[in-house]
Amino acid sequence: MNNQLVTQENNERIKSYFLSLERLASILEHLLLSRKPTLNGESFYTDEELSKKLKISRRCLQEYRNERRIPYIKLGGKILYRSSDIEKLLEKGYQENWK
Repeated sequence: MNNQLVTQENNERIKSYFLSLERLASILEHLLLSRKPTLNGESFYTDEELSKKLKISRRCLQEYRNERRIPYIKLGGKILYRSSDIEKLLEKGYQENWK
């Protein structure tokens, strides 16, 4: 029998395992840092977050607000959008493909 100490330095499977654990820890840390707290189960988007999510400009969001096409909350000088309102709006505007 060969009694050999298996370490990260001399075994590729172990090295790969520890690299995977480090990547997983990094991903979890990113998720925890970007997690948004909820208020009574409701989450909110800022102008910047929603414009990135919808891939439209912040100016376009402002026009939607002015035209009353998109619901929003004004708290002090801050504009917030309920995630549930945005989801309803997107579902309402969903169009099937024409064949």
